[in-house]
Amino acid sequence: MNIIKRSGVEVSFDADKIQNAVVKANRTVGEAERLSNYQIEEIVRKVTAKCDEMNRAASVEEIQDMVEEEVMRHSAYKVANHYITYRYKRALVRKANSTDQQILSLIERNNEEVMQENSNKNPIVNSVQRDYMAGAVSKDITNRLLLPQEIVRAHEEGIIHFHDADYYAQHMHNCDLVNLEDMLQNGTVISDTMIEKPHSFSTACNIATQIIAQVASSQYGGQSISLTHLAPFVDVSRKKIRATVIREFEELGFEITEAQREKIVEERLQDEVCKGIQTIQYQVITLMTTNGQAPFLTVFMYLNEAGDDKRLKEDLAMIIEETLRQRIQGVKNETGQWITPAFPKLIYVLEEDNISEGAPYFYLTELAARCTAKRMVPDYISEKIMMQNKVDRNGEGHCYTCMGCRSFLTPYVDPETNRPKYYGRFNQGVVTINLPDVALSSGKDMDKFWEIMDERLALCYQALMCRHNRLKGTISDVAPILWQNGALARLKKGEKIDKLLYGGYSTISLGYAGLYECVYYMTGKSHTDPAAMPFALEVMQHLNDACKAWKEQEHIDFSLYGTPLESTTYKFAKCLQKRFGIVPGVTDRSYITNSYHIHVTEEINAFDKLTIEAKFQALSPGGAISYVEVPDMQNNIPAVLALLRHIYDNIMYAELNTKSDYCQKCGFDGEIRIIEDEHGKLVWQCPNCGNQDQDTMNVARRTCGYIGTQFWNQGRTQEIKDRVLHL
Repeated sequence: MNIIKRSGVEVSFDADKIQNAVVKANRTVGEAERLSNYQIEEIVRKVTAKCDEMNRAASVEEIQDMVEEEVMRHSAYKVANHYITYRYKRALVRKANSTDQQILSLIERNNEEVMQENSNKNPIVNSVQRDYMAGAVSKDITNRLLLPQEIVRAHEEGIIHFHDADYYAQHMHNCDLVNLEDMLQNGTVISDTMIEKPHSFSTACNIATQIIAQVASSQYGGQSISLTHLAPFVDVSRKKIRATVIREFEELGFEITEAQREKIVEERLQDEVCKGIQTIQYQVITLMTTNGQAPFLTVFMYLNEAGDDKRLKEDLAMIIEETLRQRIQGVKNETGQWITPAFPKLIYVLEEDNISEGAPYFYLTELAARCTAKRMVPDYISEKIMMQNKVDRNGEGHCYTCMGCRSFLTPYVDPETNRPKYYGRFNQGVVTINLPDVALSSGKDMDKFWEIMDERLALCYQALMCRHNRLKGTISDVAPILWQNGALARLKKGEKIDKLLYGGYSTISLGYAGLYECVYYMTGKSHTDPAAMPFALEVMQHLNDACKAWKEQEHIDFSLYGTPLESTTYKFAKCLQKRFGIVPGVTDRSYITNSYHIHVTEEINAFDKLTIEAKFQALSPGGAISYVEVPDMQNNIPAVLALLRHIYDNIMYAELNTKSDYCQKCGFDGEIRIIEDEHGKLVWQCPNCGNQDQDTMNVARRTCGYIGTQFWNQGRTQEIKDRVLHL
């Protein structure tokens, strides 16, 4: 059994320290008011048992709270008072230098919580440590000076989660759809250097990766680009290659037929497309941005985005095919073994021309299915369902990519052109409401539930307006690549970004987490049960109604967002246990459920899961993704294709979770398992050789819509361990 110290270091539980603390407090009072030795031993035994029942590492603060309760239970009020006073004095001392302690602990690599905060950041490398150091300072300034104290308290208690406080002090936004088309077609500026329209596909790919790196260093969330914006440069290269081939054969004095010439041209073009896509894949995963990780990039593959231009669509299909083939192959790790990379995330659109056998682009869908079975991507958007869900003010449905893993913009029509616009837009930030806390705070009183819900939503609204106002007044000079040079806008130097914050151009997100636990506590049933589903949908609608009211009041596009909890799933679980104890089915695990998802332990088949979750996904306009957990599907591609057809007909956005692991010590490439060590801590172990050294294994798991490869905190690790197969 372990505990987590205030510095974040995880150490073995030591009951003697509890006993020593109580003995010291006991000595400070008169003999008549002291606890007996038997009572002290009983207090230590009770606290130890409580810690053991938690099934996770308790924090020092939680243990001290337990000690206070047990001392009070023995009516030793004066001892308890002295113990509390000592804690308060020590807290004042720590408050003066808590940021220093946190920074020093992460530099020395012994801060367990920080080291497992982000599954795509390696906390050992200097750039990541530098980002965490800056984040610690930013959080300190944010909590002491920038945010209202009621928001800080609500965040610390886990009532709400104020996301990305480590970037709040700066005027930075969350995520975006990069207007790559504008930047490539009209030129851009990178590091004060003019970049003109590229004259080949390979150059366009190179420029795109530089844009991606610059954008990633100027915001803190995900970004997305479309391969459609690269497709026009395939024909630019084709014409360039054709001219070269003609010249070469003229110089040699050889005559060839047009068919022979075009065959040579297409072969050379295919080679260039291969190298261009390779540039994107390898540069994205090897670039290191200023926040210490590879750019959090999503690549969008949508054939109909090419419109009716047959040549452009065929060239786009060529790019998509090459992208899928290279991802199936994977990338080599340091030992030369082909493994699954975390980025870029791929999204493939299922549409009429590729969903059925005999359709002209069905071969791409078959390739995508093989890629998913091998590498967990691409994820899938149904053009049909998305056009039903995303309808603009002109009554037209649209299909477009999310920003990063799941954050979707709301439909928007440019008032100047009366045309839809998605690329160049962004999200201002996220604040998440803890739904299980609302339920538990109500004590199952339904009237009280809605009353508390509205109180918490008022807190979220206040926190979201803090985010909005932090961006308001930002001048374009803070991130020229974003605001001046085309990624998001073409503003003038010194111009404020304010006009982009209103009227629906950008969104701001009300996140939610733990719908399952909320519904289970209030009804005693899962939200998959027909008796409980109406209440679950009512909760979702209530959250949407709040966003609508705020939007009308502020002329800002508030939108409901299914939060992709990573480290926060553990934090929320710990806070719930601290506030309400162990409530079976609600707080008895080290995690809570992401957004509207069906609980990871619930036995349900893949098709039913997607059908049910589609009802809730439609009520998450600001972002959501569903998944099904499947075994190794590499030898069962027809089953993958059956799932893709079901996605196309039933749900807007979904993914298949497989396993993709490799043990560097023995060469095992099956599933690396999660076990409990002798201290009750969850660790990863190779089932072939018993290796538990995370530095010598490659593990890839879907975390929150994206793939994580740097391991996870104990809460998320337990969630991964508990997942059941849906197929």
